[in-house]
This record gives sequence, C-alpha cells and structure tokens, in this order.
Amino acid sequence: MKFGINTFLFTSPFTNRSTQLFRQFKKWGFDGVEIAVENPADIDPVYVKAQLDKHGLVCTSVCACFPPSRDLRGTAAQQRAAVVYMKQLVDMADLLGTNIVMGPLYSATGRADAVPLPEYRGQWRTVRNHLKTICAYAQANGKVICMEPLNRFETDFLNTVEQGLQMIREVKSPALKLLLDTFHMNIEEKNPANSIRRAGRHVGHIHASASDRGTPGNDNVDWKGAAKALKDIGYQGAVVIESFTTDVKVIARAAAIWRKIEPRRDDIAIKGLAFLKKTLK
Repeated sequence: MKFGINTFLFTSPFTNRSTQLFRQFKKWGFDGVEIAVENPADIDPVYVKAQLDKHGLVCTSVCACFPPSRDLRGTAAQQRAAVVYMKQLVDMADLLGTNIVMGPLYSATGRADAVPLPEYRGQWRTVRNHLKTICAYAQANGKVICMEPLNRFETDFLNTVEQGLQMIREVKSPALKLLLDTFHMNIEEKNPANSIRRAGRHVGHIHASASDRGTPGNDNVDWKGAAKALKDIGYQGAVVIESFTTDVKVIARAAAIWRKIEPRRDDIAIKGLAFLKKTLK
C-alpha cells in the first residue's frame, strides 16, 4: 500500500513550478503524489515525471477536474470538452507513470439540479455512453478510470457506492472502477465499511479525507472500520490524503471551506500520514 498526497492541499493550478513541493512531500514520508490537472497545458508531464523520479516519488494518480465547461451530462459542447479532456489525461497518465485517472468525471462539480426522474434517466444514459467511449480508450492504453461518488451537496448525479456499481455494471468495462472517499462516504453511506466490502474488487483508489476536511484521525470517520474493510477486500492500491484549506482560494470556494480547519496546513499532511500509516498498515 502506497501513501500519497493530493496537490490541491498546497496549490491550484498545479504547474511545472509546483514540482518544488516534491522535496517536502518526500521528506514528510509520502510515497507518491496525486497530481490535479486542471488544464493539461499547465504542465509538461515529461518534466514532472523527471522531478518525481529525482525525489524518489511516484505519481499515484492523475486527478481530473470538472468545472462547468466540462460536463458529461451537459450541453453538447460541454460533453465534447469532457471526453477530449479525459482522453488527454489518459495520455498524460502514461507519461507520468501511473495507470489511474480519477475523479467525479460524470458531471461538473457543484452541479446539483434535482431534475425530474425522466430527465435524470436520460442524463444517466448519456453519461453511460460517454464512459463507454472513455473506458475503451483507457483500456486500449492500459489505464484505469476511477469514478468518485460525491456527497449530495456537490452533485445530484452519483452519491453512493451502489450507484457507482450500477454504472460499472452498465458500462461493462474492466477499465472502470471506483474511487472511494471517506469524506463523501461519511455523509452518504449507511455503513462506510460495509460499502467498501460491497464494492470489493471494483475499488481502484482511495481518498483518505477527514469528516471536516481536516487531518485524518482528528475527526469522526470510522477509520478502524475502514482499515478492516480494506484488508477484507485485499486492497493494495494507493491511499491518498485529499484535503482543502482556505490557503488555496479557488479550491476552498469549490469545496465550501470557509474557515481555518487546522492550526497548521502542514499538519494535515504530516499528522495525517502518520495516522494512516499506523492505522492502515
């Protein structure tokens, strides 16, 4: 099991200059970095990979970002933009040395319309068809797409593990798996540990995120239950700390971070990593 850190905790957007963070990530004890790519033109993946290698880190995953301009259930232009973007990230993942592209890739983040059921079913079919295209491309390139259920305040489309599994059943691609995030699961799942077990072999990636978006372990997530469930399903993938603070303004607004959650931002990474290594290994 490798432990990583999502770059959104420290910067947005991630650029070539952001690789200056790698030295500190390694010093803190992380194995890898989850690189959030808001705009593929922002980075040279060959350069970023060289910097990862220099510091003895791996890219655990490429984090996809979905502003209103990218939406698999949006306008025709938004749908096209999202498909093109996802294919770009698949290509970039190869250069960065990871096989995982992940995120809430079915819709623009923050879109919560509560549409009538017939309209929702139409959106579902549209997203499913696009995911078939994206996953076929990913599979042909040896990559995995990890789809993340979000809480009800960030999407009205896909909130639970069961909904994610239903989409996987319909897409019918070995390239589609689930990214499970403890923050979202703490809100939406009746029993997060049992939901991890229910997802089983379909779990492709894990976000370790505190119930208040602060430090993992300094919150009310059932970490012992999650650890046991991950062991039960034989999960050996990456566990990535994903958190947000008011220091990164764009992401703070998107994730509704209105106050200072921890005294020191670095503690989320340092203390969170120490807790996860003790609890999950």
